[in-house]
Amino acid sequence: MAHYALIDKMNLVTQVITGVEESESIEGKSTEEWYAQHTGLLCKRTSYNTRAGVHTKGGTAFRKNYAGIGYTYDESRDAFIPPKPYESWKLDENTCLYDPPSQMPSDGKTYAWDEESTSWKEV
Repeated sequence: MAHYALIDKMNLVTQVITGVEESESIEGKSTEEWYAQHTGLLCKRTSYNTRAGVHTKGGTAFRKNYAGIGYTYDESRDAFIPPKPYESWKLDENTCLYDPPSQMPSDGKTYAWDEESTSWKEV
């Protein structure tokens, strides 16, 4: 089985479905074409095992990140980009994920991002 993202006219992912493998065709059409025709939405394959442009099991990475509802499909990058978590975070062009202005401390304590101070706060 394969996963497909259904994308509206604003390039937002509205649904992720499980479907037939991309190598198969349905009624003589590619799976993306067939799902698009039957839903009225753009359809793009996505991989559950893809994150930051890497397939975690060594397979083919699809579109930088596994799509989720509310993600944006960026056609020029051919990538799924998650919603921006905080205004101060910047998009990493290679991974298509957002990075904080500073890395979370790695001292074994638990931290949460504080947007007001744009820093990590121990919780």
